[in-house]
Amino acid sequence: MTSQPHWKKLCIQKQKAQHAAIPTEWLLSDQPSSPPANTLNIPSTCGLLTSRELMITETTDVDVILHKLRTAEWTSLEVTTAFYKRAIIAHQLTNCLTEIFVDHALARARFLDDFLHKTGKVVGPLHGLPVSLKDQFTLKGLETVMGYVAGIGKYADRDSVIVEILYACGAVPFVRTNVPQTLMWGETYNHVFGRTLNPYNRSLTPGGSSGGEGALLAMKGSPLGVGTDIGGSLRIPSAFCGLYTLRPSYTRLPYYGAANALSGQESISSVLGPMANSLSGVKVFMTAIIGEKPWRLDPVVARKPWSEEEWNLCEHGGVDAQLCFAIMWDNGVVRPHPPLIRAMQMTRDALEKAGHKVIDWEPHRHLEIYKNAETIFVADGNHDYRTQCAISGEPLIQTMVPAEDEDEAQGYEFEAPYPYVKALVGDPPEHRRAYDLWKLHDEKRELRKSHLDHWERTTSRTGTGRPVDAIISPAVAYTAVPHGLNTDSFYTTLCNALDYTTSVFPVTFVDPELDTPHEPHDFYNHEDEAIFKLYQTHIFEGCPVGLQLVGKTLEEEAVLRMTYIVDDALKTWKSQSRN
Repeated sequence: MTSQPHWKKLCIQKQKAQHAAIPTEWLLSDQPSSPPANTLNIPSTCGLLTSRELMITETTDVDVILHKLRTAEWTSLEVTTAFYKRAIIAHQLTNCLTEIFVDHALARARFLDDFLHKTGKVVGPLHGLPVSLKDQFTLKGLETVMGYVAGIGKYADRDSVIVEILYACGAVPFVRTNVPQTLMWGETYNHVFGRTLNPYNRSLTPGGSSGGEGALLAMKGSPLGVGTDIGGSLRIPSAFCGLYTLRPSYTRLPYYGAANALSGQESISSVLGPMANSLSGVKVFMTAIIGEKPWRLDPVVARKPWSEEEWNLCEHGGVDAQLCFAIMWDNGVVRPHPPLIRAMQMTRDALEKAGHKVIDWEPHRHLEIYKNAETIFVADGNHDYRTQCAISGEPLIQTMVPAEDEDEAQGYEFEAPYPYVKALVGDPPEHRRAYDLWKLHDEKRELRKSHLDHWERTTSRTGTGRPVDAIISPAVAYTAVPHGLNTDSFYTTLCNALDYTTSVFPVTFVDPELDTPHEPHDFYNHEDEAIFKLYQTHIFEGCPVGLQLVGKTLEEEAVLRMTYIVDDALKTWKSQSRN
């Protein structure tokens, strides 16, 4: 019998330590060996949460939670405890957590309650609110594994800047959440913690790389989470898990001190952003963090305070103006599945009913932008990934398809298509010289200028005297897919390459009666064909369907306000359609 490699032993030890950090009274005592595909209702039926804890954790409007914390109607200790218990339930069903530090979080909550009781004041705008963090944001004294075995035993000696600011705002960081090895996957699996599952259907992926956050928030195990995005890592899990998010521009929020893959690659920067079950959670995060003047702690952050003028759409005719949205029905690389088409039709009808104008978006040089961005990502010839793996000896994960020893491999009947992106960038990719990388940067700047000019020329079609106010498109060409099959990310990567501020909002759910398969089209490439053939309604029934709203660079206030406008229009349209 061959002995286990050292890296596997480290993983086992870390998993045992993680399990030992869970209070035994929070464990599901009668968890079935094969939980149901959809686990969303288990927190309310398992008996671990009191009726008050269920009331607290079912409250998705973060403004409501914060009001009750400010007025001491709810204590931070009871709110943090309630969400912690629900997070642990979510973890047992979806494997969404990495670091569990109950005592530390509850001590912080007690401190905040004492502060409010003694002074009558809150520490800051997020006073007492539990906040979950993707497993990149370092917390002093905790390991930062970040999907690599090499991260085991790597304890942070200081907090990342976003954690410093969350503390200043009065928040309670309380869990960290799972990510894929390398971070550069649209799914969530690594050798240390394993695979995260989608609570809407455990046979499907929650997305990635902020997939742990997506699954946790979908289970309502956190009121507000913080993820990151370099190619869609906030937006893909949010779309797959029925959440709201905002991908800000490169320099708006503080990333300093966070662990990262491809560290030093600054042509297409990873950004952090909020994920929540409500738009109020997204907005309160943005105003709170920006209100703490993050440019004083992170030299890359733009000195740009939150602008009420931009929130009131000063560059878009004002809040009462008719807006013009453009819908990108298809990006010319992968055609969306039927539920995405229906979601865009619903959004178009809702906006027109609300008095806004909707036109079709004409894609511009998309394949060139896609190839340029993805080539930049692998300009080191995967040297960064191999270097991190070599530290521990773990192998570099080559596919997200479940391995034979995973439970998710049972009954797995899919074959992942060869990713089209590999045909674009080379397989294996070339390790480029600095001069070659500079040429890619030159090309990217020219592409950004070309796309901006294309957008500005829409003034001739909008009827408002302005260019299109925002683009609405799929965040992904499909809803959550079986593990290993999330191979396309260009609907999201487009915005990273162009640095466009982008949100995601939920629209509907897959309905087999409404979302019947379409007739074949002239396929753009082999991946487009494989994705078309994947669509079968019984696989995707009940999955959330989300879209993204794309604004221009550093338009966080306006993009968020327009997302409210779209979300409100959809809610009104749905209500009227039912009556």
